Amino acid sequence: PRSTLSSSSAASDVYKRQKIQSLYFIELPTMAVKREYLPWHIFRSRKTDEKNGDVKATADRFVERFDGKSASVEGRKAETTEMVNEYYDLVTDFYEYGWGQAFHFAPRYAGETFYEGLARHEYFLALQGGFHRGMKVLDIGCGVGGPARNIVRFTGCNVMGINNNAYQISRARRWDSSMGLSHLLDYTKTDFCNMPFKDAEYDGAYAIEATCHATDKVKCYSEIFRVLKPGARFVCYEWVMTSKYDNKNAVHNKCKHEIELGDGLPDLETGEMVVAAMEKSGFVVEDAYDAVERYETGPAKNITWYNPLEPNYTSVEGLKASPIGRMATMILCSVLELIGLAPKGSRKAADILEVAAVSLVLGGRLGIFTPSYFVQARKPE
Repeated sequence: PRSTLSSSSAASDVYKRQKIQSLYFIELPTMAVKREYLPWHIFRSRKTDEKNGDVKATADRFVERFDGKSASVEGRKAETTEMVNEYYDLVTDFYEYGWGQAFHFAPRYAGETFYEGLARHEYFLALQGGFHRGMKVLDIGCGVGGPARNIVRFTGCNVMGINNNAYQISRARRWDSSMGLSHLLDYTKTDFCNMPFKDAEYDGAYAIEATCHATDKVKCYSEIFRVLKPGARFVCYEWVMTSKYDNKNAVHNKCKHEIELGDGLPDLETGEMVVAAMEKSGFVVEDAYDAVERYETGPAKNITWYNPLEPNYTSVEGLKASPIGRMATMILCSVLELIGLAPKGSRKAADILEVAAVSLVLGGRLGIFTPSYFVQARKPE
């Protein structure tokens, strides 16, 4: 409050800074997130020595991995690390503009806001993982740190974020510092299938829609198993194809392929395959189910996980997802690219995300895909 400041001039300066900041950000008390009104970072200039700095070449190379003449699942798996880095170098700024700092979905109850649903989805993982003050916890595939910031504020634990994308880590550190959370958070740039940690070093781990990028889930889960202490839990939400998916159905296959293309995935698997990989890695699987299905079949009224991707004209988020909003984004990308204020290829990066949005909504409506297959696993004592 301004009344507690030592001088009126200091109070005035703080008030002015807050006033200026409010032109660009929405501060939400329910979770550690700030939203940008305008997509400034989408149009950031790339450094000449920056990896994937040529946006157009990166976008072309990325799409070629899926739709080129020699494209194959095996080829994508062989080059997963490069492919996923290409993807996030292209789309991270778009994600922050359109979604915020928590790059995941969440089914939510009627009456919950979008951000309340995301936060509850994250807090549920922390609860099931048994995370609390003083614990050292791994965030496998941490993005720009949105969920990690919520979880450290919720539990008081210390989180080490694992990410192989240098730009995302730089964004995460920036947000941590701005929110006064740097003392509870740290990051390691590494492949989560080859982590540079000692055996039995961490008290727990979680992953939110991240290990779907792993080429080999058994190898990925085995590495997580290795660094956890006996008795520790690993909790996660996985992207999977549901039992309604029919691999002989052309519409289903096209939808699956476009989700993989639009989201930089080597190959989507099923929930049963995820559980089998967990068990093969040494974990005891204590619980596993499709959280989306539970919401949709439960008595409480709920809002679909893909609702934020569906157009409406009653909210800023819905407007962005509408044909008008998407066209405006495309036009803005094209114009700024043409006049040199945005790097060439920005429009193509936006096109990749458009493929993702359309295919995810279709997968959700058909019930053949879920982003929230929950697994709770424990390393035996």
